[in-house]
Amino acid sequence: MAVEMRLPALHKHVSITPSQFHRDDKHLVVPGDVITSDTGFMRGHGTYMDEERLTASVAGQVERVNKLICVKPLKTRYNGEVGDVVVGRITEVQQKRWKVETNSRLDSVLLLSSVNLPGGELRRRSTQDELAMRDYLQEGDLISAEVQSIFSDGALSLHTRSLKYGKLGQGVLVQVSPSLVKRQKTHFHNLPCAASVILGNNGYVWLYPTPQQQDEEAGGYYTSMEPVSMSDREVISRLRNCLLALAAHKVLLYDTSVLYCYEASLPQQIKDILKPEVMEEIILETRQRLVEHEG
Repeated sequence: MAVEMRLPALHKHVSITPSQFHRDDKHLVVPGDVITSDTGFMRGHGTYMDEERLTASVAGQVERVNKLICVKPLKTRYNGEVGDVVVGRITEVQQKRWKVETNSRLDSVLLLSSVNLPGGELRRRSTQDELAMRDYLQEGDLISAEVQSIFSDGALSLHTRSLKYGKLGQGVLVQVSPSLVKRQKTHFHNLPCAASVILGNNGYVWLYPTPQQQDEEAGGYYTSMEPVSMSDREVISRLRNCLLALAAHKVLLYDTSVLYCYEASLPQQIKDILKPEVMEEIILETRQRLVEHEG
C-alpha cells in the first residue's frame, strides 16, 4: 500500500516592495462599517443610511462613480451587464426559447430568434425551426453567449449571433467566483500552450484544445468529436488546476495571470499543483511576475 508523506520544504523567498504591495489597495468594508458621513453622496447598491451616515450592508469593495457610492460584494451570484461574455448550460427547451443556467439568480433566456441558423442563413424563423430546436441545442449542452439585454425581473437575454459564440464541444468547465474574472475587451484567448480558454464573466471558465481550423459554415453548432491527444489533455488538466489555485488565493483571472501560473507550475506534476505548499509557491511566483509585468 502506497503511503504519501509530506516533509517540511524550504519556500523560495519572494520579495515584494511595500510600494508595490500597497499600490492596488482596495477600500474593503464589512456590514455595519461607516463609509462616509458626508451627506453629499448618493446611496447605491450594498449601502443604507444610518443616522445621516452611509453604511455598508454587505462585505465587499467600495466603488465610487462621481457622487454615487456602492459596495461590490466579494462573493455573490452573477449580476449580468449588457455585453458580458457568459458560458452556460441549457436546462430546458421551451416554446421559441431555451432556458440557460448562467450562475445568476434567475435562469437566462436564449430566444430562437437570437441564434444563428446552421449554415448562417438569414431568414425569419419558421415552425420547422421551432420543431427542430433540439437538433440545434438540447438539455445539458454547454454554450458560450453574450448578454443582449436584461429583463425587468433581472433575468438575462442572451444571443449567439456571432460565429465566435455557440455550442461548446470537448473541454473542461471550471467554476469560480464571478468577482475573480477580470473584465477585458476580449474573453476568448488562445494560449501559447496549445489550449484555449473562454473566461465567462459569470464565473464559468471553459478550457479546450485550440482548434486547427474554424468551420464557419456550421454557424456555431459544429463540435469536433475527434479523440483529444494525451498531450492536449495534460495541458488542459494543468490549466484547470492552475485556475483552481488562482481562485483559492483570490487572484484575478485573465490571460496573463493564467499563463504565468501555468509556466510557474511546469516544474511540478499536475496532481501536485493543488497541494497547499506547492500551490502557495506557484501563486507567490505568479504574483511576483504580475507585479513586475504591471510595474
